[in-house]
Amino acid sequence: MSRFEEPAYLYLLLLLPLLVAFYLYSNYRRRKAIRRFGDPVLMASLMPRVSKYRPDIKFSILLIAIGMFALLLARPQFGSKLETVKRQGIEVIIALDISNSMLAQDVQPSRLEKAKRIVSQLVDKMENDKVGMIVFAGDAFTQLPITSDYISAKMFLETINPSLISKQGTAIGAAINLATRSFTPQEGVGRAVILITDGENHEGGVDEAIRKATEKGIQVNVLGVGSPDGAPIPADGDNDYRRDRQGNVIITRLNESMCQELAQKGKGIYVRVDNTNNAQRAISKEIDKLAKADVETQVYTDYNEQFQAVAWIILILLLGEMLILECKNPLFRNIHLFSKE
Repeated sequence: MSRFEEPAYLYLLLLLPLLVAFYLYSNYRRRKAIRRFGDPVLMASLMPRVSKYRPDIKFSILLIAIGMFALLLARPQFGSKLETVKRQGIEVIIALDISNSMLAQDVQPSRLEKAKRIVSQLVDKMENDKVGMIVFAGDAFTQLPITSDYISAKMFLETINPSLISKQGTAIGAAINLATRSFTPQEGVGRAVILITDGENHEGGVDEAIRKATEKGIQVNVLGVGSPDGAPIPADGDNDYRRDRQGNVIITRLNESMCQELAQKGKGIYVRVDNTNNAQRAISKEIDKLAKADVETQVYTDYNEQFQAVAWIILILLLGEMLILECKNPLFRNIHLFSKE
């Protein structure tokens, strides 16, 4: 695998055809000038030390050196190198509710889209931290294992929608249990779960899941999305709303008291998500309080600079160009004559 760090310098290679044209034109002018003095064959016999090919060789070497210098400026990078990187940060698992109730639009543009924007802003503010994502409805599964690859985190975030889980419900307990198991085994690092939900129709096992999390030093924070007054859930494919079996429009409401209780038991904070950025600022401030530690000592691959090799090639070419004389070496000529005798 190879690339150039500064590819703009490769445009200098366009000078090479111009230099060749100038050299050929100069040779033409020189031969034309020689013809004014006499027959070129006779002139060559009168100047036995003048080499016909050495100037061309010297120019070719110089031309290659100039081309290699352009490559040098472009900073060629080949292969890879291994580096050990240590980072100080925290670990955060985001558990995002993707049940159908999160499609309600009492928070613009919808509960789910607003939650995703908050997560995106949180990821943007991370530097040396690790983040993982869990989605849940009637069940929970890992959308993104804990990582420091923020680009992948945002890519996975964009793909989240309620169709990822067909089983409806709000399995908060299962999500917290899965989040607890998703952290790295490293000791001393601050850990937090950010639960984003409207808290409606949650299933059992939540208290036990939070207890296990706090026993492991994991803080559980809750972002409640929606309004207590509630809103209808848009239906797929038309402008109507979801209805129950009796034909009544379903109204989904934020279970704020339950969310506050979960945050209290999880030794975290509860923040209600509205149409402002207050929730994102509050949760960012809270997780910044967590203890930072060496969250990873990893070996990663990077491009390896190869300009040193190119520089050595240029140096050898220039030395060769200097050592090649335009005239024939008299020493070699005398040896040649002596061998004939």
